[in-house]
Amino acid sequence: METDINRLKVVLAEKKKTNKWLCEHLNVNPSTVSKWCTNSSQPDLPTLVKIARLLEVNVDDLINSKVID
Repeated sequence: METDINRLKVVLAEKKKTNKWLCEHLNVNPSTVSKWCTNSSQPDLPTLVKIARLLEVNVDDLINSKVID
């Protein structure tokens, strides 16, 4: 069973934000955010930090801790 690396989709839902909102704030293509949310690709570390700041969470909140353990 494949484990999702990031929790972006979950955190966006918790913060009541959409993929569209995130792509507009990061100035990235909507398909890029979609790939991050489905874990088919991952944002680089500087982008992950920007996402955490925008969503007012810690970077740790965006990473699935089960992958690290």
